[in-house]
Amino acid sequence: MKALIVAPDDTALQWQRAPLAAADYQRLLTAVRRLESPGLAARLSNYIGMPVEKALASLPETWVKPVTRLTQEALGKALDAALLTLPAGAVPRPAPKLSHRLLAGLSGAVGGSFGIASLAVELPVSATLMLRAIAATAHEHGEDLDDPRVRLACLEVFALGGSSRSDDNAEIGYYAVRAFLSKTLEESAKHIVKKGLAKEGAPALVKFMSAVAQRFSVQVSQKLAVQSLPLLGAASGATVNVIFMEHFQKTAQAHFTLRRLERIYGRERIQVAYRQVASTIQ
Repeated sequence: MKALIVAPDDTALQWQRAPLAAADYQRLLTAVRRLESPGLAARLSNYIGMPVEKALASLPETWVKPVTRLTQEALGKALDAALLTLPAGAVPRPAPKLSHRLLAGLSGAVGGSFGIASLAVELPVSATLMLRAIAATAHEHGEDLDDPRVRLACLEVFALGGSSRSDDNAEIGYYAVRAFLSKTLEESAKHIVKKGLAKEGAPALVKFMSAVAQRFSVQVSQKLAVQSLPLLGAASGATVNVIFMEHFQKTAQAHFTLRRLERIYGRERIQVAYRQVASTIQ
């Protein structure tokens, strides 16, 4: 019996080459602008009226070294606490952005003036609130929080940043970060399916958490440096935390917008479109 040879579907090929729907293109454009625009450092610099680098230079060395370790510990606690208490399922719901920002402001009001000691207490709280806000955004975009890959994609937001010349040196392109994390994310998701969030015997999960924490710690250091300035009080510490929360909420909004477009059009097509748009705004 001869094998049946099916000719390419011209309609399907035309669809693959066709431009995105107008509304989806606008969503893509908004997401690209968000992810490729100046990041947290620029916003904090505008708020305090001086470069964040100058504030960072004033941090005691004894404060700088523990930040990565504290960040990794905070993300681990946040993953355990935040995602286990979120609503499951894939039915989209509006994310309560304002309430998360208010809670972040309250947690930030106690930080700053007490330095690294307060960071050890405040950061797990802030990270948990931010991860809940990120997960709520994922849910809003139709993501299923029962899926371990989605839970890790929420954590992935802490590692994301733009590649614009005016942005932080530590940040690289959106798809480059996702590609870097993709292998350990998949392996970590398989481990979670089998053994839950236990990190024992899960080198991929430990590596994934470490990679995210390494990038997130840069922004945590910036936050700590600004909150530790003598001119800032509790109210300003709260404002810094609100800026911090808002930054990651907007990053999550862009991230999960792109994931939703990838489910509709395919990741390769959205990645190509992303790069085309990004090249016009840099």
